[in-house]
Amino acid sequence: MARSAAHAARLPRRSSGRRSGRRSARSRRSRPDRRGRGSIRIWARRVAALAVVAGALAAAYQLWLRDLGVVAVQDVEVVGAASADGAQISAALTAAAREMTTLHVRAEELRAAVRAYPTVGSVSAEPRFPNGLTIEVTERRPVAVVEVDGRDLPVAADGTLLPGLSSAELDLPALEVTIEPESARRLAGGPLEQARVLGAAPKPLRSLVEDSGEDSEGVVVGLADGITLRFGDGSDAEAKWVAAARILADGELGGLSYIDLRAPERPAVGGASPAPGAA
Repeated sequence: MARSAAHAARLPRRSSGRRSGRRSARSRRSRPDRRGRGSIRIWARRVAALAVVAGALAAAYQLWLRDLGVVAVQDVEVVGAASADGAQISAALTAAAREMTTLHVRAEELRAAVRAYPTVGSVSAEPRFPNGLTIEVTERRPVAVVEVDGRDLPVAADGTLLPGLSSAELDLPALEVTIEPESARRLAGGPLEQARVLGAAPKPLRSLVEDSGEDSEGVVVGLADGITLRFGDGSDAEAKWVAAARILADGELGGLSYIDLRAPERPAVGGASPAPGAA
């Protein structure tokens, strides 16, 4: 019995070993977690520092770099200004552009510089580093003429009158409308709907347009071969012209008197008969 007691006293205690092992495992597992959290904190600090630097550079660009004299606009090229006011338009845009730099082109100021010229539809600019700027002017295209104070003025598809363009060599339909000279800037109502319709005409059909007018059903356009196109209002004008072109190109139809395009997906024709020689 004495030996057994002494032998038992020398044996290791299992419970103590299991607790020690669990503590060691927990400590091993906790070390990577602490390292991972530390790495995240380091990267977060780096990202924050980079954000501060980027913000400072952006502020420096906005407040200083983009307005430096070394990139000031000096060489200005204006293209597309072909109307009678072209020289004045180019001069106004050039003067406005020379107050800018190629790193800070202010498009709204360029548009404001030519707002008094109705022939200008839009303005865009392309910098040529370090000191060049190309400005492209898109002019409104005349689609008809109206009489204002005894003279014919071209009018654009959006109803804007274009006094800067000469009507002498323009073969365009005349709109029957009375306009007071002091308010002669833009069409409204029925004449505006006519301008919208004429402005949407595809190029191959423009030369066929003889006249434009209105009846109780809306805009009517007369073609050189005597066919009348009934548009209703100016909405979906492009789709209506496409429908008209499709019918006009149909070689099996002849004797047309009118094409009703008020519903462009279902156009109706009047006076149609088989073309001579059609089966």
